[in-house]
Formats: sequence, structure tokens, C-alpha cells
Amino acid sequence: AVAVCRADGLRGLQKGLAAGLLYQGLMNGVRFYCYSHAEDAGWTGYPGGTVAAGAVAGAVGAIVGSPAYLVKTHLQAQTLSAMAVGHQHNHESISGAFKSIYQQHGVVGLWRGVTGAVPRVAVGSAVQLATFASAKDWVCERQWFRKGSWAAVLAGGMVSGVAVAVTMTPFDVISTRLYNQPVDADGTGKLYRGFLDCILQISSKEGLLGLYKGIGAVYLRLGPHTVLSLFFWDKLRNM
Repeated sequence: AVAVCRADGLRGLQKGLAAGLLYQGLMNGVRFYCYSHAEDAGWTGYPGGTVAAGAVAGAVGAIVGSPAYLVKTHLQAQTLSAMAVGHQHNHESISGAFKSIYQQHGVVGLWRGVTGAVPRVAVGSAVQLATFASAKDWVCERQWFRKGSWAAVLAGGMVSGVAVAVTMTPFDVISTRLYNQPVDADGTGKLYRGFLDCILQISSKEGLLGLYKGIGAVYLRLGPHTVLSLFFWDKLRNM
């Protein structure tokens, strides 16, 4: 955080914010809509239904939001050459990034890295929604909080945030590597051929702990994000 502030100023910590908001709006809008539809249809009442519905909803959301996540990753990785980490794509704006990617690699290029995004969001969504529902019901059954209260929702969200960070970090590392790697003229990655190749390379060169690189930063993002998004989603549905 200190290094980013020194190189890019305080605004550097919010680099890619607009692209991040676009991604969250697309991905979570689709994800929560699909899950709510499955819940209303009664599919989540079956054994494992919550996990399955969360995974499918997450996969659909990931596909829809993938271009925005690609641009977000490119913009957030950009910095001064003295402290640059990873490939630098040098986009000037969100619209410029979309235009540049489209001109160089076509429509398919906008969905580059989606093979890492789908399992990432599918796993994260399944764990998030399943643990949220279970934790919220559990604290109410223990009579720690009243059913339907904001405290029960926040408690469920906090438990869910921990579970999501632990399960999602390996997929977060993989998807970030796939999205940010340099590509050939035909759009083929120069470092990783795909999802499985990325796992194998990280495991062999960096060890299994390499898949958990940045878990602290992941939790600092996912913890508050999970609590707030689930809290507002729950309250807005009740309205």
C-alpha cells in the first residue's frame, strides 16, 4: 500500500475503480438475479441445491462480467516502470482499453481469461451463498440474534467472508495471471496455455502455497465486500 501511494499517490489505491464497479454491477447483478430465481423456484430446497444454484449463478455472472474484469486487471496492474509487476498493457482509459483489445483480438479477445474466471466465481459464489444461508440460520437457531434482524445478516456475512477468502484465493491467483499475461498476435497467452497449465506452473515453480499468494489482501477485499453485498441484497429483497 505504501509503495503504491509513493508511486501513484493516494488515487493509485483506487486505480481501476470504474472498471471494478462495472464488473461488480454486471457480475453480481446477474449472479444474484439467477440465484434469487432459483430460490423462488424452490431449487435451493433440495439437498445441495444452495451450492449448485450458487455455482451456476456465479458461472453465468462470471461470463457476463469477464470483459470488465479483464480491463480492471489491466488498469490496476499499470504503474511506473521502476516498480511495475507483471505485464504492462498501458491503456489510457476504460473505453480505450476495450477499444484496443477489440481492435487487436476481436470480440473473442474481450473474453480472454474467462476459463479462469468461471471456476473462480462459481466456487466463490457457491461457498458464499451456501455459508451465508447456513450461518444466518445457525445464529438464529442458537437465539443469538433474532431471525430477520440486521445483526443475523451481518453475522452470516462475516462467516461467509472467511470461507470465501480461503476457497477463492487459488482461483483468484490463477485468473489474475491469465487475465494479465502478455499475448501473441492471435491472442494466445505467452506464459500460460490455460487454466490447468497455470495451476501446474504455479505449483511446480512456487509450490502449493504459491496458489495462496496474496490471501491477506484477498480477505481485506472479500471480507467487507461479502458482508456489505449480502447485507444489502438481503434487505433489498425483503423490501
